Amino acid sequence: MKTTHLGKTGPAVSTIGLGCMGMSGMYGPADRAESIATIHAALDAGINLLDTGDFYGMGHNEMLIAEALSDRLREDVVISVKFGALRGPDGAWSGYDSRPAAIRNFLAYSLQRLGTDYIDIYRPSRLDPAVPIEETVGVLADLVKAGYIRHIGLSEVGSETIRRAAAVHPIADLQIEYSLISRGIEADILPTCRALGVPITAYGVLSRGLISGHWQKGASAGGDFRSISPRFQEGNVEQNLALVEALRRVAEEKGASVAQLAIAWVAAKGADIVPLIGARRRDRLAEALGAQAVSLSEADLAAIEAAMPKDAAAGERYPAAQLAHMDSEKRA
Repeated sequence: MKTTHLGKTGPAVSTIGLGCMGMSGMYGPADRAESIATIHAALDAGINLLDTGDFYGMGHNEMLIAEALSDRLREDVVISVKFGALRGPDGAWSGYDSRPAAIRNFLAYSLQRLGTDYIDIYRPSRLDPAVPIEETVGVLADLVKAGYIRHIGLSEVGSETIRRAAAVHPIADLQIEYSLISRGIEADILPTCRALGVPITAYGVLSRGLISGHWQKGASAGGDFRSISPRFQEGNVEQNLALVEALRRVAEEKGASVAQLAIAWVAAKGADIVPLIGARRRDRLAEALGAQAVSLSEADLAAIEAAMPKDAAAGERYPAAQLAHMDSEKRA
């Protein structure tokens, strides 16, 4: 496993990270023992970046990670935590909170659940429209000085917010969706990050399994985010799966799986982009790790992008109500 630094001041991380959200119910029931075994397999393969959120399973994901790391050296792992998303007892989403007192409260609970005295990268999950980003980053900077967090990250914010945040404190990375089927960052956000020296940790590289080559129409049941995701809905999913089949033909010519080709494409888009793999089973993790052996030429990249062209996806990446809260989706 190769490693890279997140910017000039960020931590050294593996060039593939493990996104742990799916281990806490967002895509239907998950197997606790298999989830822990998958985290162990990732660590054993050289992955040191684990990504979570304090609202994944209302704390379940952080406690799961703590259990998985109980026999590992803390300094061998880079833990990235998103905070600020509010949920009710029924699991419903109810907004975002980045007030200073709320940030300190969220952090205290995360440290307890994770069983650690510091978090490597701490980031607001979305921009709180009621709190200036300078205020949010200022509080996080104080927490860096106090030793409770090591680095500050951002998630799903636009160029103006990135610039304003970076003017207050160095930003380790921007976590944002980026894949063959979700390329919105290429126009403005990615160039802004590169101008500021802010790397990308890319989630959704397989678009929640849609472009993994494994997902089939009708596979998502109630309780699975994909059951409400526009790209998985009747009228959209058929077009999107046709794109996957076109990509499969390219993958077969390369001797790779569809998932491996999709991951390799993201990795090939720049050394400053770290794909986050949302595997929650060891077999899916092993497949994803195989993407490291897939070398893509310019001709390969062209063939991949011809099979799944930019803006060819049917449907938005989130439901409209969630997109309305996403600073990264604002258009000038």
